[in-house]
Amino acid sequence: MPAEDEVIVVRTPEEFHDMPEEYQSMATRQMLIHAEGELSGADDYIRVFYPLAPDAEERQVCCERAAEEINHFKVASAVLNDLGVDTSQMSRQSLEERRKLFLTADFHNSTTWAERGVVSWLIEDAVMELLKEMSVSSYRPWADSFRTVIQDERVHIAHGARIVRGLVKDRDGKKQVQAAVDRLWPHSLDVFGSPGSKKAEIAVGWGLRTRTNEQARHDWEVRGGAKVRKMGLTLPS
Repeated sequence: MPAEDEVIVVRTPEEFHDMPEEYQSMATRQMLIHAEGELSGADDYIRVFYPLAPDAEERQVCCERAAEEINHFKVASAVLNDLGVDTSQMSRQSLEERRKLFLTADFHNSTTWAERGVVSWLIEDAVMELLKEMSVSSYRPWADSFRTVIQDERVHIAHGARIVRGLVKDRDGKKQVQAAVDRLWPHSLDVFGSPGSKKAEIAVGWGLRTRTNEQARHDWEVRGGAKVRKMGLTLPS
């Protein structure tokens, strides 16, 4: 572990491979988790959300979002490839085969249009908390890769919010959204990993994270909870 006040800056793949094994291992796993999450996000938009879409316009949006998620994977894959990490096998996996690093099966089982909206509005916004951390990573090529990714994800979140706002205008729609929040809010918290994780603390020390799991989760509970209440909804107890 570096000294508490030491600022870590790793600018190139060559410098990366000169770093201690602990740094390399933690950074590589973080990048692989993100890459897997982007691919699984594409599957969600095509396999899960597309069949639920109420009209052609929303189906087109699902296809566009899936294409963006695939592009995010390609961006992450390029950084990993520069480090000698091959991600080609990951891109050939099915969603079921890929559920090893990123969240659980329940996360990918949306069955209503309200859940589709809440996934983008809440889950993708929770993920945004981590994207912002990675955008200032001590491994600069990784940090720099998030410029367009974050822009795209903001659009995804805003579209999810529009879906939710449209649904909560009437009693039945609001009931559906509340049920979606009840089911998916715990999964938004799962995004931040296990509380008390020592690995997260080490990642902070190496500049691969800016917060521990507990800090990131707390920040999201405050911000995400405010979003839910502002929409006239309640958080599950």
